[in-house]
Amino acid sequence: MKHRIVTAAQMKEIERAGNAHGLPYLQMMENAGLAAYTQLRARLPLGGALLIVCGKGNNGGDGLVMARAAVQDGWRVVVLLAEGDPKTPDAMTNYARLEDLPVTKCRDAAALAAQPFDAVVDALYGTGFHGSLACALMNRQRESGTFVLAVDLPSGINTDTGEAAEGAVRADLTVTFDSCKPLHTAPSSAPFCGEIVCADIGIRDEWHPAGLAQL
Repeated sequence: MKHRIVTAAQMKEIERAGNAHGLPYLQMMENAGLAAYTQLRARLPLGGALLIVCGKGNNGGDGLVMARAAVQDGWRVVVLLAEGDPKTPDAMTNYARLEDLPVTKCRDAAALAAQPFDAVVDALYGTGFHGSLACALMNRQRESGTFVLAVDLPSGINTDTGEAAEGAVRADLTVTFDSCKPLHTAPSSAPFCGEIVCADIGIRDEWHPAGLAQL
């Protein structure tokens, strides 16, 4: 199956078109989080310890959807709010949906340094990178044998150029949504992604701009 390759700016336009055609941003976030969780569930037994590292934006919101699905499925879920509470409206909505669920919330990556997990979800940075104790925590977990799933892209990778910052997360599996991004094929960054799955989140072909490259 071929997948489009789109830049970060093009993906924003595609999502804007989806929202305009009746697929709300909040529903796209729900679809993305559930799609990523489906990939995690297919690879690991239920009921283990799961760390979800969330940023303050919509990438973190995808992780919060995953947290809700996972805890309802029997995982012991810890959400690390690496940048504090969510700041975008849809991420805030999904954070509120965790209120009555047995999800442990933490704001200090160092406090989790000695805690073992069966899987880690990187939902930290959708774009950009500022260096992070949370990234170091995720890489240490992977070095100890923990399965790492990156939501859309491993934190620390430039979406459009594939440039990898020092300390960028290395994932076993990267689940991206609707379309692949340049980093998924760039020689400098593809090794950080591990296996790459492009998941459907409900965006129709006719909502895409014409002339996009194919992978």
